[in-house]
Amino acid sequence: MKVSEVLNKEEIAYFSRKSDWRGLGVILNTWASILILFFIVSTWTNAFTIIALLLLLPGRMLALAVISHDCGHKVLFKSEKLNFIVGQYFSANLVFTDLTDYATSHRQHHKLAGTDQDPDLPNYQHYPVEKSSFKRKIIRDITGQTGYKLLHYVISSALQYRHKERREFAWPFVKELFIQGVFAVFVSLAFTPALYLIWLATFFTSYMIIVRLRQLAEHASVPNLYDPDPRQNTRTVIARWWEKLVLAPNNVNFHVEHHFMASVPCYRLAEFHQHLQDKGVYKNTVISEGYPSLLKQLITP
Repeated sequence: MKVSEVLNKEEIAYFSRKSDWRGLGVILNTWASILILFFIVSTWTNAFTIIALLLLLPGRMLALAVISHDCGHKVLFKSEKLNFIVGQYFSANLVFTDLTDYATSHRQHHKLAGTDQDPDLPNYQHYPVEKSSFKRKIIRDITGQTGYKLLHYVISSALQYRHKERREFAWPFVKELFIQGVFAVFVSLAFTPALYLIWLATFFTSYMIIVRLRQLAEHASVPNLYDPDPRQNTRTVIARWWEKLVLAPNNVNFHVEHHFMASVPCYRLAEFHQHLQDKGVYKNTVISEGYPSLLKQLITP
C-alpha cells in the first residue's frame, strides 16, 4: 500500500502539516504532568500519592520518548533546530537516549519494516511466546536486570571519553549523563532529592516493562512481519482513556498510521486514523481494542 494510492496531494499536505504551537502544547502538557506529579507527592507525601506516582511516571517517561521520536522524524515542530533542541535535551536525554543515534536507527526500521533486514526484528519476531518465557522477561524488567544492562552500557560508553580516539563515540553518552545531572539538581532544589531517585528507580524497572509492551504492541504477533504493507506488519491499538496515561501517551498507539506516513505529527495521528478508516483503508484490517486483550496475542495458549 502506497500513500499515493490512498491519499491525494492535498490530503498528504494537510496531515503532514507541522504546527509549532501544537508541538509546544505536546511538550508543555507532558512536562506539566510530570511536575504536577512531583509537586503533589512532595506536598502531600503519603502512600496514596507515592503509589500514584509509581503508576503514572512510566507513562510520562514514554510520553517524553514519543516526543523525541517525533523530533527524530523532524515533524513535531516546523523548525529543524527546535526539533533537535527539544528532542535532545528536553526528552531523549531524559530517557537515556541520544536523538541523532536513535533517529538514524529508527529511519532504518521504517525503511526495512516488513523485511528480514528490519534492525528491530529481534525484539518481536519470535512472538507469540510461551507464558513462562514472557514471565521471565517481565521479571527481568521489574527487578532492574534489563535497566542495569542499559545503565552499565551508558556509563561504560561515557567513560571511554577519556580516550582521545573514542571521544566521538562517547560524547552522546556524556551528554546524557550531564542532562541527567542537571535534571537531578533541578528536582532536588525544586522538590526533594528523593523524587529524582524515584525517577531513576522507576525508569530502570517499571518503565522497562512499558517500553517492552509498547514495542510488542506495535509489531509482535501481527498478521505478517514480512509483508511490506503496514496493515500486515504493524498494529494500531485503540486505547482507552486510562491506557493513554501509561501505555499510549501522545497517540503512540496509532502505529499503522505512523508507518503508513511517518510525516504525520503525533498530534494529527488520531484524525489521520479516522480519515483512513472513513476511506475504507482498514476494511480487512484488525484494529485491536485495548491493551489487555493484546496480551492474549503475545502469549501462546
